Amino acid sequence: MSYYFNTTISGKDFDEVIEQVTGELSKEGFGVLTEIDVQATLKKKLDIDFKKYRILGACNPPSAHKAISAEDKIGVFLPCNVVVTENEAGDIEVAAVDPVASMMAVSNDALGEVATDIQSRLKRVIESL
Repeated sequence: MSYYFNTTISGKDFDEVIEQVTGELSKEGFGVLTEIDVQATLKKKLDIDFKKYRILGACNPPSAHKAISAEDKIGVFLPCNVVVTENEAGDIEVAAVDPVASMMAVSNDALGEVATDIQSRLKRVIESL
């Protein structure tokens, strides 16, 4: 089982794809709590030139509440990360964590329903791009 699902987008600007991903996440009930610009961070901290690489920390509050209520330490897996990268050809890849794969490490059946719901929502986001 893969730990993520993804799609590749051609002919769009990186920032345009970030906006599109954020909008699609919102339609599925997610907010973006964090945004990490890996390219800028590596340049600033290590003086390394790196490809465009952004990590969006997405959260669906009702599902996060259910998960944390069922398993107190599940927060180590939250938020759900979505990665947006640009390859050498200029295509943009969007990848989202598969929460079902992540939750396999936790022995708590109550998390299965939450993970499956979030998986479906994130898959719809990826498929809509």
